[in-house]
Amino acid sequence: MPTTTVENKSTDAPEINVSVTFRHTESTPALKTYVTDKLIHILQKYVRNSAEAHVILSVEKRDHTAEIVLHSKPYEATSKATTDDLYSAIDKVVDTLVVQLRKQKERVTDHKVPPTDFETEGA
Repeated sequence: MPTTTVENKSTDAPEINVSVTFRHTESTPALKTYVTDKLIHILQKYVRNSAEAHVILSVEKRDHTAEIVLHSKPYEATSKATTDDLYSAIDKVVDTLVVQLRKQKERVTDHKVPPTDFETEGA
């Protein structure tokens, strides 16, 4: 069960750890870079704190499954998708993860109390 960890090296961005595990399939650098690039892109958009994502890519007969488990301070999300191709499974699981992150971000921002008129006037 080979695993690789990639860290985002930007100075202003939070630390993002992505580990990729292959089950019943050969580990390829192309798949690793494809999934890590997609995840880092969406995590930089939705997650402000450090995040840890675990990606599991597995093949069973004709079913190609991609699963993502995300841990971050305000967000916890799990997504799983099965298709006939690993690349399309990755695309599908990332799309469902984006929907989950967007909903959780809206919930967090909607629950903040808006400033009252008294506070905005500057008294």
